Amino acid sequence: MWTVGHSTHPLEDFVALVRAHGVHHIADVRKMPRSRRHPQFNVDTLPAELGSAGIGYTHFAGLGGLRREQPDSVNRAWKNPSFRAYADYMQTAMFEAELDRLIALGAREPVAVMCAEAVWWRCHRALVADALVARGEPVLHIHTPQRAEPHVLREFARVENGRVTYPGEPELF
Repeated sequence: MWTVGHSTHPLEDFVALVRAHGVHHIADVRKMPRSRRHPQFNVDTLPAELGSAGIGYTHFAGLGGLRREQPDSVNRAWKNPSFRAYADYMQTAMFEAELDRLIALGAREPVAVMCAEAVWWRCHRALVADALVARGEPVLHIHTPQRAEPHVLREFARVENGRVTYPGEPELF
């Protein structure tokens, strides 16, 4: 499984980027799969454009970001409230079901988890990658056509029964 940010890429460059890593399917984890600045990545055109390039597309709304932090959060190691909120959401049945669906897709064909942010560690893709690694799924973060970085579970992450939490006091990000 890979992760990739569509960033500001023209669509042709994005297709070349994921093809260079053997990706056959894009799993869009944007909660709202639209972009005013980069309309080539809007859900009303992207699936057809990718399809014409031989790349599949599935929107995983249940893996999208922009979640609400829970007042009794067990994920206090995240200083960044957005990441803490997403980590809280990762404890839900909805997240687990969508992650299962993503893993099943990845078992059938090479998949890249896509969001907008170019840098994986500034995006909730980092937490999705933690959840995948906790389930035994290797993850590579695509940087360039020649370079993909293996994901390593964050040192403050705790895994129990395939589920990730980030306990502790706020210290990071």
